[in-house]
Amino acid sequence: MTPQDYVQQKAAASGSSFYYAFLFLPPERRAAITAFYAFCREIDDVVDEVSDPGVAQTKLHWWRQQVAQTFGTGRPDHPALQALQAHTSTYGLRPEHLLQVIDGCQMDLEQSRYLDYANLQRYCHLVAGVVGEVAARIFGQTEAQTTAYAHRLGLAFQLTNIVRDVGEDAVRGRIYLPVNELQRFDVKAHELLKRGSASDASFPERFGALMRFQIDRALATYDDALALLPASDRRAQKPGLMMASIYRTLLREIAADPHAVLTQRIGLTPLRKLWLAWKVQALGRL
Repeated sequence: MTPQDYVQQKAAASGSSFYYAFLFLPPERRAAITAFYAFCREIDDVVDEVSDPGVAQTKLHWWRQQVAQTFGTGRPDHPALQALQAHTSTYGLRPEHLLQVIDGCQMDLEQSRYLDYANLQRYCHLVAGVVGEVAARIFGQTEAQTTAYAHRLGLAFQLTNIVRDVGEDAVRGRIYLPVNELQRFDVKAHELLKRGSASDASFPERFGALMRFQIDRALATYDDALALLPASDRRAQKPGLMMASIYRTLLREIAADPHAVLTQRIGLTPLRKLWLAWKVQALGRL
Protein backbone atom coordinates (compact mmCIF):
# COMPACT_ATOMS: atom_id res chain seq x y z
CA MET A 1 0.00 0.00 0.00
CA THR A 2 1.38 3.40 -0.94
CA PRO A 3 1.33 6.33 1.51
CA GLN A 4 -1.30 7.96 -0.70
CA ASP A 5 -3.50 4.86 -0.53
CA TYR A 6 -3.05 4.74 3.24
CA VAL A 7 -4.19 8.31 3.88
CA GLN A 8 -7.11 7.92 1.49
CA GLN A 9 -8.31 4.86 3.39
CA LYS A 10 -7.77 6.59 6.74
CA ALA A 11 -9.85 9.58 5.68
CA ALA A 12 -12.63 7.53 4.09
CA ALA A 13 -12.89 5.14 7.04
CA SER A 14 -13.40 7.99 9.50
CA GLY A 15 -16.79 8.85 8.01
CA SER A 16 -16.06 12.47 8.86
CA SER A 17 -17.91 15.39 7.35
CA PHE A 18 -14.52 16.73 6.29
CA TYR A 19 -14.06 13.87 3.85
CA TYR A 20 -17.13 14.88 1.85
CA ALA A 21 -15.79 18.41 1.40
CA PHE A 22 -12.44 17.09 0.15
CA LEU A 23 -14.16 15.28 -2.73
CA PHE A 24 -14.75 18.57 -4.56
CA LEU A 25 -11.11 19.70 -4.51
CA PRO A 26 -8.66 19.48 -7.44
CA PRO A 27 -6.45 16.36 -7.16
CA GLU A 28 -3.30 18.11 -5.85
CA ARG A 29 -5.11 19.98 -3.09
CA ARG A 30 -7.23 16.93 -2.26
CA ALA A 31 -4.09 14.83 -1.85
CA ALA A 32 -2.54 17.41 0.48
CA ILE A 33 -5.56 17.91 2.73
CA THR A 34 -6.23 14.17 2.87
CA ALA A 35 -2.67 13.54 4.06
CA PHE A 36 -2.91 16.29 6.66
CA TYR A 37 -6.29 15.03 7.85
CA ALA A 38 -4.90 11.50 8.17
CA PHE A 39 -2.07 12.85 10.31
CA CYS A 40 -4.57 14.62 12.58
CA ARG A 41 -6.61 11.43 12.90
CA GLU A 42 -3.49 9.46 13.86
CA ILE A 43 -2.66 11.93 16.63
CA ASP A 44 -6.23 11.97 17.87
CA ASP A 45 -6.30 8.17 17.95
CA VAL A 46 -3.31 8.11 20.30
CA VAL A 47 -5.38 9.86 22.96
CA ASP A 48 -8.67 8.10 22.26
CA GLU A 49 -7.43 4.54 21.80
CA VAL A 50 -4.40 4.20 24.13
CA SER A 51 -5.57 3.58 27.68
CA ASP A 52 -2.17 3.91 29.38
CA PRO A 53 -1.19 7.62 29.64
CA GLY A 54 2.50 6.74 29.77
CA VAL A 55 2.28 4.80 26.53
CA ALA A 56 0.31 7.63 24.94
CA GLN A 57 2.98 10.15 25.99
CA THR A 58 5.65 7.95 24.44
CA LYS A 59 3.68 7.71 21.20
CA LEU A 60 3.23 11.49 21.02
CA HIS A 61 6.97 11.94 21.57
CA TRP A 62 7.55 9.56 18.65
CA TRP A 63 5.24 11.65 16.49
CA ARG A 64 7.21 14.79 17.38
CA GLN A 65 10.32 13.05 16.11
CA GLN A 66 8.47 12.10 12.96
CA VAL A 67 7.52 15.75 12.37
CA ALA A 68 11.19 16.72 12.73
CA GLN A 69 12.09 14.15 10.09
CA THR A 70 9.32 15.38 7.80
CA PHE A 71 10.71 18.91 7.75
CA GLY A 72 14.38 17.93 8.03
CA THR A 73 16.70 16.03 5.78
CA GLY A 74 15.26 12.62 6.57
CA ARG A 75 12.18 10.72 5.57
CA PRO A 76 9.44 10.02 8.13
CA ASP A 77 8.56 6.41 8.87
CA HIS A 78 4.79 6.85 9.00
CA PRO A 79 2.84 6.79 5.71
CA ALA A 80 0.65 9.76 6.74
CA LEU A 81 3.69 12.00 7.01
CA GLN A 82 5.30 10.43 3.97
CA ALA A 83 2.22 11.44 2.00
CA LEU A 84 2.19 14.94 3.54
CA GLN A 85 5.91 15.60 3.07
CA ALA A 86 5.51 16.20 -0.65
CA HIS A 87 3.11 19.08 -0.03
CA THR A 88 4.68 21.01 2.85
CA SER A 89 6.61 23.54 0.76
CA THR A 90 3.83 23.95 -1.82
CA TYR A 91 1.34 25.15 0.79
CA GLY A 92 3.69 26.80 3.27
CA LEU A 93 3.22 24.25 6.03
CA ARG A 94 5.65 24.56 8.95
CA PRO A 95 6.70 22.17 11.73
CA GLU A 96 4.91 24.25 14.35
CA HIS A 97 1.59 23.64 12.60
CA LEU A 98 1.88 19.90 13.17
CA LEU A 99 3.52 20.22 16.59
CA GLN A 100 0.67 22.39 17.85
CA VAL A 101 -1.81 19.69 16.88
CA ILE A 102 0.25 17.26 18.97
CA ASP A 103 0.35 19.81 21.83
CA GLY A 104 -3.43 19.99 21.78
CA CYS A 105 -3.83 16.23 21.99
CA GLN A 106 -1.26 16.11 24.78
CA MET A 107 -3.53 18.45 26.74
CA ASP A 108 -6.08 15.63 26.70
CA LEU A 109 -3.60 13.44 28.58
CA GLU A 110 -2.99 16.10 31.22
CA GLN A 111 -6.35 17.83 31.61
CA SER A 112 -9.95 16.61 31.66
CA ARG A 113 -11.68 19.79 32.90
CA TYR A 114 -11.65 23.44 31.82
CA LEU A 115 -12.44 26.13 34.35
CA ASP A 116 -13.88 28.64 31.90
CA TYR A 117 -14.40 29.37 28.23
CA ALA A 118 -11.08 31.20 27.89
CA ASN A 119 -9.21 28.04 28.93
CA LEU A 120 -11.30 25.91 26.61
CA GLN A 121 -10.52 28.26 23.71
CA ARG A 122 -6.79 27.65 24.17
CA TYR A 123 -7.37 23.93 23.73
CA CYS A 124 -9.64 24.53 20.72
CA HIS A 125 -6.98 26.72 19.12
CA LEU A 126 -4.46 23.88 19.18
CA VAL A 127 -6.69 21.00 18.06
CA ALA A 128 -8.92 22.91 15.64
CA GLY A 129 -7.83 26.50 14.98
CA VAL A 130 -4.41 25.46 13.73
CA VAL A 131 -6.05 22.73 11.66
CA GLY A 132 -8.28 25.38 10.11
CA GLU A 133 -5.26 27.54 9.29
CA VAL A 134 -3.48 24.68 7.51
CA ALA A 135 -6.66 23.73 5.65
CA ALA A 136 -7.19 27.31 4.45
CA ARG A 137 -3.65 27.37 3.04
CA ILE A 138 -4.21 24.10 1.19
CA PHE A 139 -7.62 25.21 -0.12
CA GLY A 140 -5.99 28.24 -1.76
CA GLN A 141 -5.91 31.17 0.65
CA THR A 142 -4.82 34.47 -0.92
CA GLU A 143 -5.77 37.03 1.76
CA ALA A 144 -4.16 37.36 5.20
CA GLN A 145 -7.59 37.97 6.76
CA THR A 146 -8.59 34.44 5.78
CA THR A 147 -6.38 33.11 8.58
CA ALA A 148 -8.60 34.81 11.18
CA TYR A 149 -11.64 33.26 9.49
CA ALA A 150 -10.02 29.83 9.52
CA HIS A 151 -9.19 30.01 13.21
CA ARG A 152 -12.72 31.12 14.06
CA LEU A 153 -14.24 28.39 11.90
CA GLY A 154 -11.99 25.81 13.57
CA LEU A 155 -13.27 26.98 16.94
CA ALA A 156 -16.86 26.57 15.73
CA PHE A 157 -16.13 23.03 14.53
CA GLN A 158 -14.57 22.07 17.85
CA LEU A 159 -17.46 23.55 19.86
CA THR A 160 -19.77 21.43 17.70
CA ASN A 161 -17.70 18.33 18.40
CA ILE A 162 -17.85 19.04 22.13
CA VAL A 163 -21.64 19.34 22.03
CA ARG A 164 -22.01 16.17 19.97
CA ASP A 165 -19.60 14.13 22.08
CA VAL A 166 -20.75 14.95 25.63
CA GLY A 167 -21.76 11.34 26.28
CA GLU A 168 -18.75 9.74 24.59
CA ASP A 169 -16.34 12.04 26.40
CA ALA A 170 -18.03 11.24 29.71
CA VAL A 171 -17.28 7.55 29.17
CA ARG A 172 -13.59 8.53 28.95
CA GLY A 173 -13.87 10.66 32.09
CA ARG A 174 -13.61 13.95 30.20
CA ILE A 175 -15.83 17.01 30.44
CA TYR A 176 -15.05 19.81 28.01
CA LEU A 177 -17.98 22.02 29.02
CA PRO A 178 -16.44 24.77 31.20
CA VAL A 179 -16.80 24.30 34.95
CA ASN A 180 -18.21 27.80 35.53
CA GLU A 181 -20.91 27.13 32.93
CA LEU A 182 -21.85 23.85 34.58
CA GLN A 183 -22.23 25.83 37.80
CA ARG A 184 -24.28 28.51 36.07
CA PHE A 185 -26.83 25.92 34.91
CA ASP A 186 -26.55 23.82 38.08
CA VAL A 187 -25.36 20.72 36.24
CA LYS A 188 -22.99 18.57 38.31
CA ALA A 189 -19.91 16.91 36.85
CA HIS A 190 -20.93 13.53 38.28
CA GLU A 191 -24.28 13.80 36.48
CA LEU A 192 -22.47 14.11 33.15
CA LEU A 193 -20.00 11.35 33.97
CA LYS A 194 -22.95 9.07 34.72
CA ARG A 195 -24.72 10.46 31.64
CA GLY A 196 -27.72 11.54 33.67
CA SER A 197 -28.54 8.06 34.91
CA ALA A 198 -28.29 8.96 38.60
CA SER A 199 -29.85 12.41 38.44
CA ASP A 200 -33.04 13.79 39.91
CA ALA A 201 -36.15 14.82 38.00
CA SER A 202 -34.82 18.33 37.39
CA PHE A 203 -31.82 17.13 35.38
CA PRO A 204 -33.47 17.17 31.91
CA GLU A 205 -34.43 20.82 32.31
CA ARG A 206 -31.05 21.84 33.70
CA PHE A 207 -29.09 19.89 31.11
CA GLY A 208 -31.31 21.13 28.29
CA ALA A 209 -30.67 24.76 29.26
CA LEU A 210 -26.92 24.12 29.40
CA MET A 211 -26.92 22.51 25.97
CA ARG A 212 -29.02 25.24 24.39
CA PHE A 213 -26.44 27.74 25.62
CA GLN A 214 -23.61 25.68 24.10
CA ILE A 215 -25.43 25.23 20.79
CA ASP A 216 -26.32 28.93 20.50
CA ARG A 217 -22.70 29.91 21.11
CA ALA A 218 -21.44 27.45 18.51
CA LEU A 219 -23.94 28.70 15.93
CA ALA A 220 -22.94 32.30 16.65
CA THR A 221 -19.29 31.34 16.20
CA TYR A 222 -20.06 30.09 12.68
CA ASP A 223 -21.67 33.46 11.93
CA ASP A 224 -18.59 35.25 13.29
CA ALA A 225 -16.29 33.12 11.15
CA LEU A 226 -18.24 33.66 7.94
CA ALA A 227 -18.22 37.42 8.52
CA LEU A 228 -14.40 37.32 8.60
CA LEU A 229 -14.00 35.54 5.24
CA PRO A 230 -12.88 37.96 2.49
CA ALA A 231 -15.10 37.83 -0.58
CA SER A 232 -12.05 37.26 -2.78
CA ASP A 233 -11.28 33.99 -0.97
CA ARG A 234 -14.82 32.69 -0.69
CA ARG A 235 -14.59 30.53 -3.81
CA ALA A 236 -11.30 28.92 -2.77
CA GLN A 237 -12.56 28.28 0.74
CA LYS A 238 -15.68 26.41 -0.37
CA PRO A 239 -14.57 23.16 1.31
CA GLY A 240 -14.64 24.91 4.68
CA LEU A 241 -18.04 26.36 3.87
CA MET A 242 -19.28 22.87 3.01
CA MET A 243 -18.14 21.61 6.38
CA ALA A 244 -19.79 24.59 8.07
CA SER A 245 -23.08 23.74 6.36
CA ILE A 246 -22.88 20.11 7.50
CA TYR A 247 -21.88 20.96 11.07
CA ARG A 248 -24.50 23.68 11.49
CA THR A 249 -27.15 21.25 10.29
CA LEU A 250 -25.84 18.74 12.85
CA LEU A 251 -26.14 21.31 15.63
CA ARG A 252 -29.76 21.96 14.71
CA GLU A 253 -30.44 18.22 14.79
CA ILE A 254 -28.97 18.05 18.30
CA ALA A 255 -30.99 21.08 19.39
CA ALA A 256 -34.20 19.16 18.64
CA ASP A 257 -33.29 16.61 21.35
CA PRO A 258 -30.13 17.63 23.26
CA HIS A 259 -30.47 14.81 25.81
CA ALA A 260 -29.75 12.26 23.08
CA VAL A 261 -26.04 13.18 23.07
CA LEU A 262 -25.69 11.50 26.47
CA THR A 263 -26.52 8.06 25.15
CA GLN A 264 -25.79 8.07 21.41
CA ARG A 265 -23.69 9.73 18.74
CA ILE A 266 -25.86 12.06 16.69
CA GLY A 267 -24.89 12.25 13.04
CA LEU A 268 -26.09 12.88 9.51
CA THR A 269 -26.31 10.18 6.87
CA PRO A 270 -23.56 10.10 4.21
CA LEU A 271 -26.12 11.00 1.55
CA ARG A 272 -27.27 14.05 3.50
CA LYS A 273 -23.67 15.20 4.03
CA LEU A 274 -22.98 14.84 0.32
CA TRP A 275 -26.15 16.78 -0.53
CA LEU A 276 -25.22 19.64 1.82
CA ALA A 277 -21.70 19.77 0.40
CA TRP A 278 -23.02 19.75 -3.17
CA LYS A 279 -25.40 22.64 -2.43
CA VAL A 280 -22.47 24.81 -1.36
CA GLN A 281 -20.37 23.73 -4.35
CA ALA A 282 -23.09 24.18 -6.97
CA LEU A 283 -25.32 26.86 -5.51
CA GLY A 284 -23.09 28.65 -3.05
CA ARG A 285 -25.69 28.27 -0.29
CA LEU A 286 -25.02 27.13 3.25
